[in-house]
Amino acid sequence: MSTEVLAASATDVQQASASAPAQSNTAEKVNLLGMSRPQMEKFFEDLGEKKFRAGQVMKWIHQFFVTDFAEMTNISGKLREKLEKICEIKAPEVVHKNYSKDGTRKWVFRVGDGEGSLVETVLIPAEDKTGSRKTLCISSQVGCALDCSFCSTGKQGFQRDLTQAEIIGQLWMANYSYMEDVPVIERERSVTNVVMMGMGEPLLNYDAVLNAMRIMLDDFAYGMSKRRVTLSTSGVVPKIDQLAQDIDVALAISLHATNNELRDELVPINKKYPLEQLIAACQRYIGKGGNESARKHVTIEYVMLDGVNDHPEHAQQMIKLLKNLPSKINLIPFNPFPHAPYGRSSRNRIISFQKTLSDAGFVCTIRQTRGDDIDAACGQLVGQVADRTRRAEQWKKKVAAQNEIIRSQG
Repeated sequence: MSTEVLAASATDVQQASASAPAQSNTAEKVNLLGMSRPQMEKFFEDLGEKKFRAGQVMKWIHQFFVTDFAEMTNISGKLREKLEKICEIKAPEVVHKNYSKDGTRKWVFRVGDGEGSLVETVLIPAEDKTGSRKTLCISSQVGCALDCSFCSTGKQGFQRDLTQAEIIGQLWMANYSYMEDVPVIERERSVTNVVMMGMGEPLLNYDAVLNAMRIMLDDFAYGMSKRRVTLSTSGVVPKIDQLAQDIDVALAISLHATNNELRDELVPINKKYPLEQLIAACQRYIGKGGNESARKHVTIEYVMLDGVNDHPEHAQQMIKLLKNLPSKINLIPFNPFPHAPYGRSSRNRIISFQKTLSDAGFVCTIRQTRGDDIDAACGQLVGQVADRTRRAEQWKKKVAAQNEIIRSQG
């Protein structure tokens, strides 16, 4: 990835954060959905209200999933009327949703004005020793500028950063999908874990992602444990260091290669921040954590590409690369997409790779493939929906043009 692209992305981040909280251009109302508690406290103080109103409203929005101010019964009628006039609680528009037979859920959201752009969110249920988990994979950008060669999202190019409301709105909608038919007083938060691992590079939309994660951790909102919120990055080293100063969440690294030559090809940002710098940044990140920190280890994500990064020597290189970094390794079977230049490693090859790492003392798991029947690998469904949406819009325009001709001819 070029320095110019990184600089442009950083500028986009600053512009996006300066415009928070998000506003609806059509209604000209302030969207409260994406406000962190400090932002909402300032908002209420600017209205001449006590700042504790922020906590009350946040609970209604994020714990009871209420969007109608009239239902916020512990707030005065006068204030509710004022909020109704100048504010809204607006999540991104759902243009497609699909629920898999294995419990996986996937949404495609339209963000922005007019036809807008499309992003994806996937919820994956699982059972472990702690009980039932519902892990939500959240997107942070429309498309991605990093252009990793095995990633379908990267092939769509970069369009823009998501706002705080568009990021946290994905979590809001995932929870609401379980609660929409439940009486307000009985509603509860269903999503247990969040991974900033969807479309886009979270650290290139830094301020919006940071404030969204603060909402996730806030007891007045989702009250999630810092160990259950994970940010995944392809390796924007300066932002990893900044993240260590700003928040305590779990860190995951999209590694995918164990030497610089191969990683330059698979993950082009490696040309700017090579493996030596990336691993050092991860060590610094862990070093910032205390005994109760979420930073006990780094999760290493490694997509298994047939004949590319799955040889025994790659496993040995990983052992050497990670020997001084407390880490857990997650091997990910590649999810092919149309025109993908790679194939999925064989099951036997993946198991052999795992055994080599486990024998060396690493905790190494193989990610279970979920949601295949709904194309739940991020970036797959959005292209199909975009294509159908585009063809539908073209058809509408064609019909409108034909109708106009008929009218003009009397």
